[in-house]
Amino acid sequence: MQPSRIDFLSIPIDALTMKQTIHKIDECIQKNEHIQHGVINAGKVVAMQFNKELYDSVVTCDLINADGQSIVWAARFLGKHLPERVTGIDLMEKLVILAAAKGYTCFFLGAKEEVVSKVVNIYSQKYGKHIIAGYRNGYFSTDEEDEVARQIVDSKANILFVAITSPKKEILQNKYQDVLKKINFTMGVGGSFDVIAGKTRRAPRWMREKGMEWFFRFIQEPFRLWNRYMVGNYKFIRLVVKEKKREKRRSLFCCNTGC
Repeated sequence: MQPSRIDFLSIPIDALTMKQTIHKIDECIQKNEHIQHGVINAGKVVAMQFNKELYDSVVTCDLINADGQSIVWAARFLGKHLPERVTGIDLMEKLVILAAAKGYTCFFLGAKEEVVSKVVNIYSQKYGKHIIAGYRNGYFSTDEEDEVARQIVDSKANILFVAITSPKKEILQNKYQDVLKKINFTMGVGGSFDVIAGKTRRAPRWMREKGMEWFFRFIQEPFRLWNRYMVGNYKFIRLVVKEKKREKRRSLFCCNTGC
């Protein structure tokens, strides 16, 4: 399942392209197997240093992609190869297309009721109602989690998209991983439903290709996102630089001792 995994700051990442990722997922569904998917970006890497529950929820995933371009650049800076970023929203869109082509079904969990229902309506009109196994908004209490998990499993969906903020979505998927193994593929998609529904805008393609998508989000909500991006990015750079220095010391030690 993980022939090309790298270690990045003690976090495993699968060195796969978008095309290779989709192929693995398609193969998994055809074989009626299960994949719990995770992604990391700069902010999540920083959060994982202090939140063990989040860390454990991510590193135990069967498939982990680099969602942020900063992860790809940082990995290469550390001498490790990642072919490209595999963004959650792009993967979700391509999997919906795959579902329409292969007859798979999807369950949409998260966001406000008007948002998730609009996403389902958009995809139903575009690809057909047959791809919709069910949907539910993301506003439920801890006491309702068992009921939500049962609703998802009862839908007999092949694919589950969870549009809930981090770290709640990762922890929720990990908590119910045994129950959700009946779903072939589960993934968190953050605020993707808001983008599909037209509630928020996504960065232009040129900004995404330059790794500046975070800045586009920041300028839309600078006060709310200041800590996440400005402070968070600084902490991420410090972690990467610290790791680079550690590797240099380790390499020098081995050269001197012949290890």
